[in-house]
Amino acid sequence: MPSKKEITNVDAYFGTRDLPLLLKTLGADYKHELIGERLLTTPRHFAYLKISEGCDRPCSFCAIPLMRGKHISRPMEELVAEAKTLAKNGTKELLLIAQDSTYYGLDIYKDRKLAELLKALSEVEGIEWIRLHYAFPSGFPEDVLDVMRETENICNYIDIPLQHISDNMLKSMRRGTTEAKTYELIDMFRTKVPGIALRTTLIAGYPGETEEDHQAMLRFVEKARFDRLGIFTYSHEENTHAYGLEDDVPDEVKQERAEAVMAVQQGISEDINSLKVGQTFKVLFDRKEGDYFVGRTEFDSPEVDNEVLVAAKDTYVRIGDFAHVKITSTAAFDLYGEIVNK
Repeated sequence: MPSKKEITNVDAYFGTRDLPLLLKTLGADYKHELIGERLLTTPRHFAYLKISEGCDRPCSFCAIPLMRGKHISRPMEELVAEAKTLAKNGTKELLLIAQDSTYYGLDIYKDRKLAELLKALSEVEGIEWIRLHYAFPSGFPEDVLDVMRETENICNYIDIPLQHISDNMLKSMRRGTTEAKTYELIDMFRTKVPGIALRTTLIAGYPGETEEDHQAMLRFVEKARFDRLGIFTYSHEENTHAYGLEDDVPDEVKQERAEAVMAVQQGISEDINSLKVGQTFKVLFDRKEGDYFVGRTEFDSPEVDNEVLVAAKDTYVRIGDFAHVKITSTAAFDLYGEIVNK
């Protein structure tokens, strides 16, 4: 990575937490012009709510702590105030994000407060769905599942990146967990919140990954039967702990392994979706695309999960509204249906 001295045409450098300094440098009055304001880059009816910045985890492959710094939770009252403002402007769904949402509250409250935050946000008038992303598996607070099960507007959905299942890979990745603990965690999710949708991400081709490790991952995907799954090929990031390891899995092998995992997951997704035919779901409609209105159930996050398609010639749906949809047919990653009165 080049140093500042080597890049002579840059006037100033700013970190991810230097917005006030950046605005001051540009001559903007931060307090009077911008405080409390937010411009959405998503459609108005859903918004990402970042509950913390940075990460304290030591994962060997990850450069986020280098780029974002240590974990800093945003105060609960600040998040609730932002949620209220968003709701007044038409937001109906909050997607909670962080580099590590599991850690929320430990730094400023000395205790894990994610469940309390979820409960507080669920009481904001106008918010009909709250969705949890990027939960770290180690130390996951069980009370989150109790709040999820008992609170109607918290989606039965968790995005929890697991990265691998082989014990030697998890140890080298410094994930702080094991294969046995991972299975126990998944069982706890499904026991405490029946019908929960689980999304995960995995890494193919991490340094030292053997064919045996890869086969363990395939067996894991088959056995765990995630509702949604994504997989990345390992990228050798400078200054990470894993950068000191030999990047010894050829790129073509990484790609082959990733494709093999997704082939297994596609079959699982097809099976899970086929069971939804004849069922009726509450759907939030995001857009009109071609001949279809396109929306999502509570089990699906924008851009990465299933979409529900309703033929525009048969009905009209206002974008940003909820409707009940009876599923009539499915594909691996899409559901097709018709609007029903309920």
